[in-house]
Formats: sequence, structure tokens, C-alpha cells
Amino acid sequence: MSFSLTPQHSFQEITDISPGFLERHGIKLLMLDLDNTIAAYGEHSPSDTVVRWTEELKIHGIELYIVSNSVRKRRVASIAEMLGVGAVMAARKPSRKGILKAIAETGFPPESSALVGDQVFTDTLAANRAGIVSIIVKPRRYANPFLALRYALEAPFRAMCRNKNRN
Repeated sequence: MSFSLTPQHSFQEITDISPGFLERHGIKLLMLDLDNTIAAYGEHSPSDTVVRWTEELKIHGIELYIVSNSVRKRRVASIAEMLGVGAVMAARKPSRKGILKAIAETGFPPESSALVGDQVFTDTLAANRAGIVSIIVKPRRYANPFLALRYALEAPFRAMCRNKNRN
């Protein structure tokens, strides 16, 4: 268990993460943060691009699972159903609780698992603490000044990521 705020991999968009990248890194379970990663705050459905991306990953044998801090059961369940994936809500990231629950529910070992999210202080830290691959993406939208400030505070840790991927 590592207390590191540095993501292992960085992508601009969630849809830039290719099946080939995941296969090269032995990732069979890709856990997805919901808010500002799959869909912007307040959006009740993912974009068509995200839906097509999830379908492509599934074709390549990648299991997808939402791990969200959200307690809005209807929204989480609705988006999970649209994408045809399982979900853990109220994950309490940076706690490992939600990640470990998803791993237990899917049966995949931590060494073949990753979490992708938009926040260093929750998603990256939770993934690193759980001993899985951490992937950071640019947030879908800066919803308010508090989040913009938070992302600014995270910038040094994003910059320390050695694996900035284009695909």
C-alpha cells in the first residue's frame, strides 16, 4: 500500500485509453470514476463517444466497473446500466474500500486492475493505496471555482507523472 499522489499514467481523455494500452499493461479490470471522468457533474448520461469506447473495450475482454464517491443512487445506477457495467457507489475515495469491493465482486486480482479518474487527491491516491494501476485524465468540465482550485493544487502531481500517454 503506497501513499503516493503521483499517477502512474496520464491521458487527456478517458477515451484515449486504448485496448492495446490496457493489454500491454496486463489490465483486465478497468475501474472508472463517474463524476467528471465518464460524465461531467450534473450530466445524466455519458457521451456517445464514451459509450462507443466502453463497447470497444468490452469487445477486447476488458471488464469495466464504476467506482464512484457519488451517493446519487439513481444517477450512478442509470449510467452503469447505459454502459452495461457494474458499479460501487459511496466508495469514499481516497479510501480503498470501493476499489476492494469492485475487485471482490469481479474476481480480478489487484495486479490486473486499474482505476481511471480525474482527481489526484481521491482517485489517484485511492488506486495507489490499493496497489493497482492509477490513471489520471483531464476533467470533463470545471464545474465551479472550488474544483478549478483543486485541480490547480493537483497540477504538480500530474506533472510528475512520467507516463503521459497520447494513446
